[in-house]
Amino acid sequence: MNYIKNIEHESALCLKDEVSVQAGQIVSKTLAQNPHVSITLFAFSKGEEISSHDSSGDAMVLVLEGTGQFTVDGSEYVLSAGETLIMPAKKPHAVFAKEAFKMLLTVVSPSMS
Repeated sequence: MNYIKNIEHESALCLKDEVSVQAGQIVSKTLAQNPHVSITLFAFSKGEEISSHDSSGDAMVLVLEGTGQFTVDGSEYVLSAGETLIMPAKKPHAVFAKEAFKMLLTVVSPSMS
């Protein structure tokens, strides 16, 4: 049983190449999802956005390519390739593509037990 899906196992790869930017869209590829963790690759076309929302878990983004704008509880952060931001649980956050960009999103949620 594989816990990480949709990418080749036991093979060196470049995460930014595992998802493609498509004009006018936000493309996502789920790599893992269970009640405690979610790992998803995203590719944003320039100008696309995910409006403000919150999460029950801490969300960590790693920009893989391009530049993205993140708003967390009213504060703006502009991240480029290689930069990471933690968006704390229960704080509203949003994402905007200042240019086409790709990111890895990891959300870690509390135990339900």
